[in-house]
Amino acid sequence: MYAIIEDSGTQIMVRKDDVIDVDLRKIPEGTTTLTFDRVLAIGLEDGTVATLGAPYVAKASVTAEILDAKKRLPKTVMNKYSRRKGWRRHAGHRQGVVSVKISDIVR
Repeated sequence: MYAIIEDSGTQIMVRKDDVIDVDLRKIPEGTTTLTFDRVLAIGLEDGTVATLGAPYVAKASVTAEILDAKKRLPKTVMNKYSRRKGWRRHAGHRQGVVSVKISDIVR
């Protein structure tokens, strides 16, 4: 079984035991699971869609176990320059994410 969830404006297709990175959020101390209740669709492994939401599937949720609450992705480097002008700009950015493992999909 798979589910398509929405988190922070992105749609993510997940299956049980998948490890995904979601946007950084404030997580209270001692919390070990996250619940995603914005489920757009639930499907079966043979490729058929079992349930479509309008916009979300009623009473459906995906539960995930938190693996790393403060993980950082590799640096993304941005370079800009103007040809023949001697102007150059260099900047870098590291995005913070929460790494989770999908433990259960509930219809």
